[in-house]
Amino acid sequence: MHSGILQGKNVLGQSLAATTAEHTVVYDVTDQESFNNVKQWLNEIDRYASDNVNKLLVGNKCDLTANKVVSYETAKAFADEMGIPFMETSAKDATNVEQAFMAMAAPIKDRMASQPAMNTAKPPTVNIRGQPVAQSGGCCSS
Repeated sequence: MHSGILQGKNVLGQSLAATTAEHTVVYDVTDQESFNNVKQWLNEIDRYASDNVNKLLVGNKCDLTANKVVSYETAKAFADEMGIPFMETSAKDATNVEQAFMAMAAPIKDRMASQPAMNTAKPPTVNIRGQPVAQSGGCCSS
């Protein structure tokens, strides 16, 4: 499966694209057709998502250097032209996988830190009103 497209069908979905603020578009560096579809996937995101979405282009399988058909330079130039960050990863050997997640998590964290708390109301308080209990008789009274 390629990101967003499964056998030529859009699986991104309008509601998902509209409600997600971060989109990672992943293509296979050993598959030219996969890279050729990136622009279509980005257009789908632009079509359905809000204006403030963050996007990241990821070329996966960078460990397969002998089979690589999309160069880093080509993909980087395309990402620069589109105004989005780019990195290559390898899910097989975990190259840059954590960095890709962190690249997408950082804007979420920043956005959440800049927004007021969702529930700023004071928690309910309980007032206990009681009367002191007078001691009567017993072993301790004089």
